[in-house]
Amino acid sequence: MLIILTMFALGILLGFVGAGGAGFIIALLTVVFHIPIHTALGTSLAGMAFTSFSGAFSHYREGNINIKTGLIVGVFAAVGAFIGAKIALVIPEHILHYFTSAMLFLSAILMFVKLFFKDSKEEKRLSEPDMWIRSIFLGIISGILSGTFGIGSAPFIQIGLLILLQLSIRQSVGTTMLVILPIAIGGGFGYITEGAVDFILLLQILIGTMCGSYIGAKFTNLAPKPMLKTALFLTPAIAGVILLL
Repeated sequence: MLIILTMFALGILLGFVGAGGAGFIIALLTVVFHIPIHTALGTSLAGMAFTSFSGAFSHYREGNINIKTGLIVGVFAAVGAFIGAKIALVIPEHILHYFTSAMLFLSAILMFVKLFFKDSKEEKRLSEPDMWIRSIFLGIISGILSGTFGIGSAPFIQIGLLILLQLSIRQSVGTTMLVILPIAIGGGFGYITEGAVDFILLLQILIGTMCGSYIGAKFTNLAPKPMLKTALFLTPAIAGVILLL
């Protein structure tokens, strides 16, 4: 019950910032509940498919998703995530623990720089071929990062959607939830084939995060932009700190 309640509270935050939350879930499972990191990686990534579906559906109803862009990025990200999951399982547990934390810190730094220091003015609309090339590139890179380090790469995806594909902050938040869905399916399947998923734990995570993320997505359009920006970069940073404890 404690895991379910913890995941529910976390799900509200994840739905709000448009993140699948695997990195944060991994941090809590390993540090608070003492789950082995490979099991935490596989189970959290598999669970992210369901969490993202709930959050993406809510964001879709709020008009925060660019469907075409999200599907293109997501399909190629799923392939990358499956490959990344195979890579992760050959990395020693104690090293993978620090790699995952480092990736969370890096994603927080990149998000901070983009949101608070970069010029946020709108750029010209991308041509169709350019949009496809950028979407495929973003999908493959973010997918490999997700599968290898067990994180949803939400900040990397959001940065890519903001910079490469010129989406607004709210559109990038909602579309990221759609992109994470196939990433979680591809990466989760890769971990399942290696026996690195605890299905009882998966059920506990799902009950909490699915309910929480649906509620959290309702607050994205209501929050002031400074609050949303702050939450976007603090979420992976806090997860990285917890993982190092």
